[in-house]
Amino acid sequence: MTARSDIPEVIITRVFDAPRQLVWRAWTDANHLARWWGPKDFTAPSIKLDLRVGGRYHWCMRAPDGKDYWTTGEFREIDPPEKLVYTDNFADAKGNIVSPKEYGMTGDWQYEMLVAVTLEDLGNRTRMTLKHTGLPRGEMTDMTVAGWNESFDKMAASLG
Repeated sequence: MTARSDIPEVIITRVFDAPRQLVWRAWTDANHLARWWGPKDFTAPSIKLDLRVGGRYHWCMRAPDGKDYWTTGEFREIDPPEKLVYTDNFADAKGNIVSPKEYGMTGDWQYEMLVAVTLEDLGNRTRMTLKHTGLPRGEMTDMTVAGWNESFDKMAASLG
């Protein structure tokens, strides 16, 4: 599926004080991913992934109020430890794709979003660039950017 030109693309770049292999593991190891997935004060009680091209993932992040937000998708590109690309869909607890409206999300969401993560080796540091396409304009994109940044703050702490 191609991204529509009227839907913004979020690009976030962060430099982590950790070697690229460790940052790669943070994205691809379920136990490590569970340490940082989700914004501040969210937890990740369920992380399942089949890390191969065509393999699927099914993740849950739990809000402080106890509400669960599930996502699922398919790994499209895996180039360790440099690049990870996967589709991104809202889901239910069983892994079925659901409308963002099921979670009270507003706006014109694409049926399937795309997330691409690239990792650049800087010696004992790693430059990570995340590209997330398929989001609606406005508040939902702003909330997504804030959520990613809070998650990456947690990732930085988990790498230490």
